Amino acid sequence: MSSMITTSTWVPRGFAAPFPEKYNFDEAEFERIADLAKLKLDDANEDLQEAQEGERENGASDTNETNDEEPSGSSENKTMVQDGETEDVDLNDADLKKYDLENYDDDVEDAEGQRMDMFGNIKSLAYYESNKEDPYITIPDGEDDEDDDREELQILATDNLLLSAKVEDELAHLEVYVYEDDADNLYVHHDIMLPAIPLCVEWLDIPVSKNNVEKDSIANFVAIGTMDPDIEVWDLDTIDCMYPNAILGQGGNPQEEGKKKKKKKSKKANDNYHVDAVLSLAANRKHRNLLASASADKTVKLWDLHTATCAKSYSYHTDKVCSLAWHSVESTVLLSGSYDRTIVAADMRAPEANAPRWGVESDVENVRWDPHDPNFFFVSTENGIIHYHDIRNAPSNPSASKPVWTLQAHDESLSSFDINQHIPGYMATGSMDKTVKLWNIQPTGPAMVVSRNLDVGKVFSTNFAPDAEVAFRLAVAGSKGTMHVWDTSTNAAVRQAFAHKISNKTEGDVQERLIGVEADAGSSDEEDEEEDENGEPESMDED
Repeated sequence: MSSMITTSTWVPRGFAAPFPEKYNFDEAEFERIADLAKLKLDDANEDLQEAQEGERENGASDTNETNDEEPSGSSENKTMVQDGETEDVDLNDADLKKYDLENYDDDVEDAEGQRMDMFGNIKSLAYYESNKEDPYITIPDGEDDEDDDREELQILATDNLLLSAKVEDELAHLEVYVYEDDADNLYVHHDIMLPAIPLCVEWLDIPVSKNNVEKDSIANFVAIGTMDPDIEVWDLDTIDCMYPNAILGQGGNPQEEGKKKKKKKSKKANDNYHVDAVLSLAANRKHRNLLASASADKTVKLWDLHTATCAKSYSYHTDKVCSLAWHSVESTVLLSGSYDRTIVAADMRAPEANAPRWGVESDVENVRWDPHDPNFFFVSTENGIIHYHDIRNAPSNPSASKPVWTLQAHDESLSSFDINQHIPGYMATGSMDKTVKLWNIQPTGPAMVVSRNLDVGKVFSTNFAPDAEVAFRLAVAGSKGTMHVWDTSTNAAVRQAFAHKISNKTEGDVQERLIGVEADAGSSDEEDEEEDENGEPESMDED
């Protein structure tokens, strides 16, 4: 069984509910789902009616054929076939009549007598129709099980959630991990089934389409972009959900879909919803109801999470838009990177303004603002290069772009990278060459601290933990479908480079910590075979 993790993200401590709720499928929930998926339900009902009518027609024709084939004669006479000979059986025969074979399969309605007589003398045995009436049963049914389940689902204030978008064969789902740093433990808490291959996930701290809560209250939600054009929004504090809280796109507007019921969905880009795969999502942390999305349909869309509708659509690029990042200070400025090999920093309040644009040598993979200096941003490309630009030095045209520095970080596509929010100058990069590298960015430029092959296959995701207490923890995942959390502070080279930031300065050798959940047996055989052919070692260190 082949599997891979396409993307992942952390949830900061303190946002997850201590005891997540179990999904309650009541009448109100059914009505909500019916509104969200009215077109699909109508189509399903039509298919069901057609199938039932077909069965009736087939049943009627089968009945007619059977009646035509039945021999004439009394209905009380049946035909038996023994040893190739036909013999008539008379059900009125005295020996057979006592068995009442004609009513043999009928249910007994008014049975008389004591059903328990066969067990002997048990007249003094008392029993109760319900355990609630039995004075000797003091624990209600299921209470022990409910307490056990509640304890198993508990999330502590010191736990981090780690969201992992996973594909196993043709099955796609979001795995919600719990990371217990003190216990060196990483396990799957619950998962969410997805309709298509997931490409991006973004944690949300605001409730979306949730009843009986304030629209601006603190919550624990996730938005997921897939190969489908719709964006699904799920409540992470509810387990075993059957349907998302909201769908951003054409699938979330049954009235709009109803108009096109008999027509094919339009593939032409428009101002209301995406028409191709969603490649990136970015939640605005200051204007919490705003979510930006980038798509293969070459557009960037801004969604209002209060109404679950598209507020504005932007067309800054001429090819697929693959990465987005909001500015940490100027909260209306959005950075976008595209396969057209340009990066745009645009103010969402002025869609008609001429936004500054930078160019790079190959397709953009990811963009990030520098969390320690908002005047600078990073860009990674398909050629394995990282560019560091000053937004104040915007070029007259993309071909005239002059970065502050460039770094050939990997020989293959630089598929993921992250900048540590709590440790200035600390950067991690991951590549299709299956290595993860840690960097120390100094005024003279970046210097590599360590390079590791963590045996996750081609690296698709590298993310530093968001809380200061676990700032050195790096989540790494890739084409083998395994998730690892690497405590980089236990690496000797990292301890030397960032000694001033490490609180635990234990003398002597420190054992390196790498925490993970093993993949199922038999997975990623192709990856293993490829490594064997290339003769690559399972891990390596380069100080």
